[in-house]
Amino acid sequence: MKQNIHNIERVIRVLLGIVILSLIFVGPKSWWGLIGILPILTGFLGWCPPYQLLGISTCKKV
Repeated sequence: MKQNIHNIERVIRVLLGIVILSLIFVGPKSWWGLIGILPILTGFLGWCPPYQLLGISTCKKV
């Protein structure tokens, strides 16, 4: 898996995932907050399957 997510976007994805995941404990207390695991995983891996399918990359080209 080749990295296709820029480092800044990775940080934003992880932070956004944590916020969404926190909805399990605060706010509406809904299990829909588990969706927050997806941006956390893609942020840590640096690879996004939909980006790969669509040929998108936010990384700098060398």
